[in-house]
Amino acid sequence: MQTPIYTPDEARTRETFLALMWAMSHPGRAYTLPVDGQAALSAIGETLLDLETSYYSPDFDLSSGFARLGARSLPPERAQYHFYPELTHRHLAIAAQASAGTMLNPDRSATLIIGCELGSGRTFRLSGPGIAYHTDLKINLISDAFWELRSQVVRFPLGWDVFFVNGNQVVGLPRSAKLEEVV
Repeated sequence: MQTPIYTPDEARTRETFLALMWAMSHPGRAYTLPVDGQAALSAIGETLLDLETSYYSPDFDLSSGFARLGARSLPPERAQYHFYPELTHRHLAIAAQASAGTMLNPDRSATLIIGCELGSGRTFRLSGPGIAYHTDLKINLISDAFWELRSQVVRFPLGWDVFFVNGNQVVGLPRSAKLEEVV
């Protein structure tokens, strides 16, 4: 059996998909994306968005790039994917509108992709599916208000799945993960 030869774009998308898949499968662990910085958010969008998906981003450059993928730009309450290069207080009010799904359709919840700083700041202990015992996540540039909002919204199976992106690193935080701050 021959292995297909990927174009550079296909290889980048495949590597991005694998990093996202493993990040969500093993919450709290950092996985490496094939690109860095703002290009990482773009690569995630190119991997997740297509003709049948929708997105919201307050960032003009990201939105413009995603528009050419054929995905629909929708208001925050209807978009499947939210892209925030940074999560300011103004953006937090918008993210609060993201769908948490319904009991009949929990799969209609939004996925948030948020720029942050990994490896410093507050420490959270994660437990739940995909985590043997527990794992610690150090994260910065995410306000206390986000964590409070997440604790109100996440009522498994309802809630948001979140990808935190720092440079070329991505960490998954599924709605099934339990968080406890380590002081």
